[in-house]
Amino acid sequence: MQRNEVIGQQEVWNRLMEMVQENRLPHALMFCGPQGCGKLAMALAFASYLLGDSPMLRKWEHPDLHFTFPTIKTANMGSEHKPVSLDFIKEWRELLLSKGPYIQISDWMLKMGKTDADYNKQAIITAEETDAISHELMMMSSQGGYKISLIWLPERMNIQSANKILKLLEEPPRQTLFLLVSENPELLLETIRSRTQRIDFKKIETAEMEKALTERRALEPDMAHRIARIANGNWNLALEELDAGNENRQHLDMFIMLMRLAYMRKIGDLKKWTDVIATFGREKQKRMLDYFMHMLRESFMYNFRNPELSYMTQDEENFAKNFARFINEANIIDISNLFEDSKRMISQNANAKIVFFDMALKIIVLLLRK
Repeated sequence: MQRNEVIGQQEVWNRLMEMVQENRLPHALMFCGPQGCGKLAMALAFASYLLGDSPMLRKWEHPDLHFTFPTIKTANMGSEHKPVSLDFIKEWRELLLSKGPYIQISDWMLKMGKTDADYNKQAIITAEETDAISHELMMMSSQGGYKISLIWLPERMNIQSANKILKLLEEPPRQTLFLLVSENPELLLETIRSRTQRIDFKKIETAEMEKALTERRALEPDMAHRIARIANGNWNLALEELDAGNENRQHLDMFIMLMRLAYMRKIGDLKKWTDVIATFGREKQKRMLDYFMHMLRESFMYNFRNPELSYMTQDEENFAKNFARFINEANIIDISNLFEDSKRMISQNANAKIVFFDMALKIIVLLLRK
C-alpha cells in the first residue's frame, strides 16, 4: 500500500519519516484518533514502507507483517477453542482487499458472520491471541528487516491478554515494531499506554476530503463539498453517504413518515409505523433515534437560512425546506428529550412497540407548539 492511498494526514507521515531517517523509531507506536480519519490506513502504508513493496504485501500476506484484531467465537468452533486472529485471517485479508483500509468494527463484525440481531456478542482479543503473537515474533525475520505486529483496536483486549501484551512491550523481540491502532486508548491499561509512543490523528480536513471525493469517486465539486461537510472528517461516513442503499436513507424515510403521520394525526397508521420499527434490532433502533436527533437539529438550523450551518444531504434538505417551520424554540428541546428518553428506554430493553408508539403520540402534540 502506498502513502498516496491515505487521505490527508501529511503531518503524521512527515513525523514518521523523521523518526526513520533519524534512526529513532521506537519499538511501539500507538495511532489514536476519531473514526474514519485513516489510522489503520496510515499503519498499513507505514508497514508497507518499512517492509518494501511486494506482491505479498499487496495481498497482505507478507510473512513479517502479523495482524491482530478482535474476534468472536463462531458456531463451528469447538467448545474448548479460544478464537485467535489466524482463525479469521482469510476474511481479514478479503475485507482489506474489497473495502480498502478504511474499515470500522461493524464492517468486521459482518465479515465474521455477525448480524444486527446478535450484536451484543462483543469481539475481543483473547489471551490465546497474545500467546500467538509472542510465538510469531520470536521467529527470525524472513527478509532480515523489521517484523511488524499490527494490532487493530487493542482496547478490546481482555485483562489476561492485556497483561501478556504488556510483557511483550516491556521486553520486545529483536527488530520488532508494534503498531497499535486505537479509537479508545483510555480503555487500555496505563502501563501499556506508557510503553508506546502515541501519535494523534486529526479529522481529515474538508479540503482533503473534497479532493478525494472528486478524484476517487468522480463527484462534481458541489456534491463533493456537501458530502465532505456532512462527513466531518470521517471517510467512512462519506462513503456511507454515497451508498444509495445506506441505512440513513431508510432512517430518513422513517423520519418523514413519522412526522407526516403525526401532523395528520393518523393514529392507526402511526401504530403500523410502530410495528415496523419494532422489527428492527435494538442497535438499529438506537442508531435510528440518533439519526432522528440529527434531523431535528438540522431542521431547526435550516430556519436560519445560512448554508454554512447546514449539514444535510440534498434529500434531507428537500424535506427540511417544508418541515423546518414546524421545529422552533417552543418544541425543539422537548422533542430532543423525547428522542433521548426513547433511546435510553430501548437501551434498557423496554418494549419497543410501547416506547415508539408513545413517542409517536407525543410528537402529535409537540408539532403543534408555536
